[in-house]
Amino acid sequence: MSSSLGCTKEVLQQVNQFWSMLDDLSQNDPQSYQMFIEKQMKQGTDYNAPPQPDSCLLTEMLEPKKGLLYINVCGWKRVPTPADENKPVPVCGGRLETDTDEGGDDYSVMDVAFSPAVLQQAQKDKKEDQVHLLALSFTQQQHGLRLIQQYNVSSSKLKGSLEDMQRRLGSLKQSSPATNTASQTPASLLQQISLREGQTEDSTPVQLITSVELTPGPGDQRNKTKNLIQVISSSVTAEPQRPQHQLTVNSDPRDLSRSLKLTVELPKVQSITECHLSISQDDVLLEVEDMYHLHLELPETVNEESASATFNKKKRLLTLQVSIL
Repeated sequence: MSSSLGCTKEVLQQVNQFWSMLDDLSQNDPQSYQMFIEKQMKQGTDYNAPPQPDSCLLTEMLEPKKGLLYINVCGWKRVPTPADENKPVPVCGGRLETDTDEGGDDYSVMDVAFSPAVLQQAQKDKKEDQVHLLALSFTQQQHGLRLIQQYNVSSSKLKGSLEDMQRRLGSLKQSSPATNTASQTPASLLQQISLREGQTEDSTPVQLITSVELTPGPGDQRNKTKNLIQVISSSVTAEPQRPQHQLTVNSDPRDLSRSLKLTVELPKVQSITECHLSISQDDVLLEVEDMYHLHLELPETVNEESASATFNKKKRLLTLQVSIL
């Protein structure tokens, strides 16, 4: 407890110093003060800008299991630009997820984000293939996959929805509307800056430098050098979704018994072992880590000992049945 109070006191001291310095700056050098405010708010707007799709790669996984893999390559202002061409290229990756297409076949999808400046320069120099190779190498090392050597660029820039891509990368939780600095008072701007500064420790991605050697193409001497990727693992955790569900009361005319039936759609779940399900006489709680959260108050008192649950892997449907007391 004393340690926590000490940390809080330190933070408050730092905030007070920050406000005091800005107050002095506003009094002694109003022009520099305004420039500082505008710079901070622009950085905040850029940081909260959502990722934008650039291209979608289609390849195949060989290990740990076989299947189609879509890699959404996107530009994200939250990813820094390398200092120069000899520095490693920062990359941010999202979660690897499995989904089902309209024909009932499984496929996997993940997202790889670069600085928009990196993508623009690659397009200008006609080196988009180098970016694609970096995305493939990053995907293999990040998730321990083995991919085939070939890939195709899809006609669509994005597999899935923009919201799904942002959720996998962890940008939805922190996104906020752009701020109009001209219509705000210095006090409100300072408050926003101090709030954003206070969030930096938890929201700034952790940077790890990892070396990746790309396989050179025939006659391509440039690719025989070792390429470095600067991996940025976002520490942001996306909010679990509330799944689609249906709760019904069923009656058996033979013995006048009644029961509750709950069906829950879980399109991203592979097995019932991923589900954490608990039930009492009054409510039911379903959790799938980082994916789904559902808490329901039951309309009737039930006998929790009679509860049974099944999961249809083909339909990705969880069914819970329990007797009403």
